Amino acid sequence: MEHTYQYAWIIPFLPLPIPMLLGVGLLLFPTATKNLRRMWSFTSVLLLSIVMTFSVNLSIPQINSSSIYQYVWSWTINNDFSLEFGYLIDPLTSIMSILITTVGIMVLIYSDNYMSHDQGYLRFFAYMSFFNASMLGLVTSSNLIQIYIFWELVGMCSYLLIGFWFTRPIAANACQKAFVTNRVGDFGLLLGILGLYWITGSFEFRDLFEIFNNLIYNNNNGTNFLFVSLCMVTRCNGGAYSYFSSYTAATMVAAGIFLLARLFPLFIVIPYIMSLISLIGIITILLGATLALAQKDIKRSLAYSTMSQLGYTMLALGMGSYRAALFHLITHAYSKALLFLGSGSIIHSMEAIVGYSPDKSQNMVLMGGLTKHVPITKNTFLLGTLSLCGIPPLACFWSKDEILNDSWLYSPIFAIIACLTAGLTAFYMFRIYLLTFEGYLNVHCKNYSGKKSSLFYSISLWGKEGPKTKKKKMRLLTLLTTDNNENAKASFFSKKVYRLDANVRKMTRPLITINQFDNKNTFLYPQESDNTMLFPLFVLALFTLFVGAIGILSIKKECILIYYRNVSISYFGIFLASLLYNPVYSSLKDLDLINSLAKKVPKRTFWDKIINKVYNWSYNRGYIDAFYETSLTKGIRRLAELTHFFDERVIEGITNGVGVMSFFVGESIKYVGGGRISSYLFLYLSS
Repeated sequence: MEHTYQYAWIIPFLPLPIPMLLGVGLLLFPTATKNLRRMWSFTSVLLLSIVMTFSVNLSIPQINSSSIYQYVWSWTINNDFSLEFGYLIDPLTSIMSILITTVGIMVLIYSDNYMSHDQGYLRFFAYMSFFNASMLGLVTSSNLIQIYIFWELVGMCSYLLIGFWFTRPIAANACQKAFVTNRVGDFGLLLGILGLYWITGSFEFRDLFEIFNNLIYNNNNGTNFLFVSLCMVTRCNGGAYSYFSSYTAATMVAAGIFLLARLFPLFIVIPYIMSLISLIGIITILLGATLALAQKDIKRSLAYSTMSQLGYTMLALGMGSYRAALFHLITHAYSKALLFLGSGSIIHSMEAIVGYSPDKSQNMVLMGGLTKHVPITKNTFLLGTLSLCGIPPLACFWSKDEILNDSWLYSPIFAIIACLTAGLTAFYMFRIYLLTFEGYLNVHCKNYSGKKSSLFYSISLWGKEGPKTKKKKMRLLTLLTTDNNENAKASFFSKKVYRLDANVRKMTRPLITINQFDNKNTFLYPQESDNTMLFPLFVLALFTLFVGAIGILSIKKECILIYYRNVSISYFGIFLASLLYNPVYSSLKDLDLINSLAKKVPKRTFWDKIINKVYNWSYNRGYIDAFYETSLTKGIRRLAELTHFFDERVIEGITNGVGVMSFFVGESIKYVGGGRISSYLFLYLSS
């Protein structure tokens, strides 16, 4: 096994050839590279599968022995400073490597069909492969310098992925906002790393843990490390919930948690730091849950749910429950990946009706009644929803329940907030499910202007409104045309011609080919996604059930009462969501009995005000954007305007004043001095 660990350094480098070769190919041989684009997607999945197999092989010995292997190479050495690069293999590295590779493979297979119509298909796979390489380099790093280098690479990839459709103003503004926010946070991380080196004189994790424990027990530099830890903890929490795409929800958002878990032996010896971590965790839990209550965008709701659930992980780390934190990190990553990919399948099917506008295809108000149209997506989405709600015996139940039980031993106040937030989680998750799959398809009722609409329209990928059309041959997208002879399977490199607005380009079939059937009518209702998109949903659903089966085998009779208490809160949240958002309840309100009871109920002015305030808080995203706009954006703009005024009127005014004064002095002297010696002698003698 020692021989196998010696080759672990190839883990972050295996996915790296894809973005490099794609970049060179698109620059030098663009036509050939685009024609063979399916080969690049297949190679991306293959290389990441090799990394996954290697990571699983490395993790098997970690289960029994929990051994640690570290290999380093000296980069620079002198009398006062030495810098080494290497890799560290321990249980935390093994867990994160398997998590990154498995979710990454599912996302790449899913994206093959989801991005098949997009002009940036190859660019997307290049970004994703580079992202995978950066994340794998981050989790295998053996010192803080490597952590920081790969952290910046991950941040750069997130910037590229968030702004992938850069021609859309929303995407361009979002990636710029993420870039600026990360730069501010990364400065705090850099301060923390330099502070640790100032205190301990080393960047290596093993040396840091050993030297720091000696310093703490000898009561040296405790105050200095407290400041350094504050910088590190703040950045770890800032990196935990900054990004909203499906893959980053399961991996990139875990980077901050990983860094905190890696430095856990440093933080655990200072109670103040652990209390700060748990406090930030409980605030994150409550804030994320309240922000997700009234969102209309399905992906935004899931993003705030990610923020809240990672708060549970932070709370567990702050309480010292290291294993519970990592367990919930894993179960949540797979369950949330299932939900995000399911939401992508829903959006993909809605685009056939409402077009490519995210304001419409991602709006849950226009959805509803999708159960009979997308049954496989509905079942997998329901499975992920139940798991995230903490319903036994699914995956997230076991990890979240362990955190809730530990919170009662740590702080009753934190435990009450965490349990209430578990009820809120069940409420807003089933709100998403009911608005999306139950009832009737609302897009056929009314559009945004309030007029009845049955016409089909489309907005292209680049934000331009396309022509209205009533009838076309379509498969999954409104403006995609297909041939009549589609029920024959295509080969790996077979090509078809698709039409998107007025642009015609050649495309190949998905990586996993399936039978297609000719459809001569326009899609009046959403259609189920192809097998290429359903396969990752099926695999992630199996994992959720598999972890649940393991939990059933390890259940203890004395814990059944505790399980009942925690689950009852989730069931109550589901019950409230069913009362408010289930279409059956809406139809009952037309009955005379319900109306008569409603008339007898006294006025609920105070209660309605509270509900409206909570709704406004959630819908306006906690007024965080308004706060940034008022305090930061406007303040910086005013400072820039003041600086511009000072530079233009004061600095340039002084310079221009000196120049103008010199000009007039020179002009006046010009008339006095005519160049004649007799005139100079006359002025000299007369004076």
